[in-house]
Amino acid sequence: MALYRFRITFEDYDDVIREIDIKSNQTFEDLHRAVHQSTGYNSEYPSSFYISNDQWTKGEEITYLPNQKRIDRKIALMDKVKLLSYIDDPHQKFYYTFNFDRPFDFHVELMKIILDDAPGVTYPAVIKSVGEAPKQFGNVINTPIAPAEGDDFDFLNELAYSEEDAEEFSEITESAGEDEEEKKLDGEDEEDDEFGGEFQDDEGFEDGKISDGDDY
Repeated sequence: MALYRFRITFEDYDDVIREIDIKSNQTFEDLHRAVHQSTGYNSEYPSSFYISNDQWTKGEEITYLPNQKRIDRKIALMDKVKLLSYIDDPHQKFYYTFNFDRPFDFHVELMKIILDDAPGVTYPAVIKSVGEAPKQFGNVINTPIAPAEGDDFDFLNELAYSEEDAEEFSEITESAGEDEEEKKLDGEDEEDDEFGGEFQDDEGFEDGKISDGDDY
């Protein structure tokens, strides 16, 4: 049985390389699982191979754990499609996307066709591994960022007010401000009356003269 030797590289990590030998009559799902045997990833995530040209342009899709949209489009399933069905070029290329929610993209290129498999070897077989694969989910911890020193405190944001709440809050504070202003003015009037009352009575002064008093 002929073997295909594929070279697999991360699209964004050129220094991470895997080479895998796989039988021509094995499926795309077998290759999918072999890739993640070599990366250490959990392979049970929706993924797809795409038939590709030399510019890594996506063509026909072959998928694993399809969503409803792919089911409706009747996309071919990896476990149903053998590799030999799509090898038309001695350097056939496949663009491969693993885990659509948090994707890694790979370039998969056929390097050579080997006519006979090696006795006692279980295929697919990882025959070359260079570089450490990045973590499957990266850093998923989002640490809150404290505001820079001297930044104004965002009162509405801290209390989770919406824009509508902010408008209502503004109306309330403006109304409260008006009430305070009225109270302040009333207080000033009362204060004027209080002191004014003390000086309204002439207390015996009339036209600058002292009444009912002795002449000096």
